[in-house]
Amino acid sequence: MGIREEEAALIEDSVSDSVDHRGLPAGKSSTGGWRSAWYIIGVEVGERFAYFGIGSNLITYLTGPLGQSTAIAAVNVNTWSGTASMLPVLGAFIADAYLGRYRTIVVASLIYILGLGLLTLSAVLIMMGLSEQLNDVSAKPSFWVNILFFCSLYLVAIGQGGHKPCVQAFGADQFDVRDRKERISRGSFFNWWFLSLSAGITLSIIVVVYVQDNINWALGFGIPCLFMVMALALFLIGRKTYRYPRGDREEKKNTFARIGRVFVVAFKNRRLKSAHSGLLEDGSSEQCNGRLEFLAKASLSEGGVEPCDARDVEDAMALVRLIPIWITSVVSTIPYAQYATFFTKQGVTVDRKILPGLEIPPASFQALIGLSIFISVPTYERVFLPLARLITKKPFGITMLQRIGAGMVLSSLNMVVAALVEMKRLEIAKEHGLLDRPDATIPMSIWWFVPQYLLLGMIDVFSLVGTQEFFYDQVPTELRSIGLALSLSAMGLASFLSGFLITVIDWATGKDGGNSWFNTNLNRAHVDYFYWLLAAFTAIGFFAFLFFSRLYVYRRVDQV
Repeated sequence: MGIREEEAALIEDSVSDSVDHRGLPAGKSSTGGWRSAWYIIGVEVGERFAYFGIGSNLITYLTGPLGQSTAIAAVNVNTWSGTASMLPVLGAFIADAYLGRYRTIVVASLIYILGLGLLTLSAVLIMMGLSEQLNDVSAKPSFWVNILFFCSLYLVAIGQGGHKPCVQAFGADQFDVRDRKERISRGSFFNWWFLSLSAGITLSIIVVVYVQDNINWALGFGIPCLFMVMALALFLIGRKTYRYPRGDREEKKNTFARIGRVFVVAFKNRRLKSAHSGLLEDGSSEQCNGRLEFLAKASLSEGGVEPCDARDVEDAMALVRLIPIWITSVVSTIPYAQYATFFTKQGVTVDRKILPGLEIPPASFQALIGLSIFISVPTYERVFLPLARLITKKPFGITMLQRIGAGMVLSSLNMVVAALVEMKRLEIAKEHGLLDRPDATIPMSIWWFVPQYLLLGMIDVFSLVGTQEFFYDQVPTELRSIGLALSLSAMGLASFLSGFLITVIDWATGKDGGNSWFNTNLNRAHVDYFYWLLAAFTAIGFFAFLFFSRLYVYRRVDQV
């Protein structure tokens, strides 16, 4: 009797779908939870410090030492950031199908460090080359140094592609979704995760950008490399405390194969009537028969093909239901791509003195995003959620889709504010006769830009964090890295679309000798028109999101 009680206690203390570093069932008291999560959060702080140390001031480097025009530099920044945000889909696939999240994080970190090291080397070579051509004002780096720079830059993107979705998913894996207390903690994890990594981003924007603008670019790229080495070391130190999803340690039927088979069998059974689709386990699927009846046919046995398992059909339906939400989130994320490009370039043209004798680098103003997040996350957790729970009587206060929708509204508002501020900047430039003097400082304080940066932090807390939690929560358990990668890929595709829009508009408005909206002389440009266009796109995306979110059916907890 004593042995049975001991076994029952062990089962009760263990997490059903996780193992520890030795491959044994993970104990709730000895692994996971906030103890492990803080190690992983620390890793992400270091990684975000490195990434934003490169990305936040990249447009200044491209238009400065590399000598590119504003429009070309903006497209290059959007293309790189878009690639960096799309590659997590590939990284997540490799993690979920082959390596597992832990191994993928380690391999991606090594690639990341290699990319940062080569980036530092390219900056040293560019400095050496330019120092030899001090008398030549139009001097540019050699072709091969440019190749080294862009190859190393995209190595960083590849490393980030494996690191980003897996670290966050691995962190969320430390909480047992079947334990009510840990499930609520997991919801808080996404908030505090974002608050903590914002500290790394803010520190990077303040320190690294200052070093890049006032000391040299080689040191400005070398510091992020050092932080990435420290992040990998911290991750390895916490190895014995982690919970590893069983899929990371055990052979099991390939998730992609079993879900892919649903589509194949459904196609073969397309002529059959789905009279037996009610056999599906989740009653919610019966509500979807009108929209997802085709996939329900994969569970029929009359077609001469072995029917798919009901769980497999449900997983396939869950992925299909995410598609409209993902598309609308892409449209609404396009404005987010502007803060590292045009917001920064606008800041160069105005008075950046924040104190007598102290001038702030324009890219460092992005630290206000982190400041906004520092204020917004505790306010959301301690004020907004308790009020929402009181009103809605729901344990989570508001649904994940409601949270994302609120972020979309703020995103559209942010573009309106940005357009009005740019109109004011152009008006002041005209009043003081500075339209044709791009190097002159416009007598307008950089503090005018504060509202749009603060709004970006609020958008992150609602839309970005909400999207990450939603896609993690609503995909099949084995595909949670893919779920987070989908949320990141929305931002990546938005960056590509932003770059495409800039290219097309620059060509359309700049041909025949006209003043492009993105003229290198920003005093003759009309970035405000672009912001109004993005505000309209975001509003349209929000109304489409409202339509699809009303039709969306959440997955049951016991399926997740």
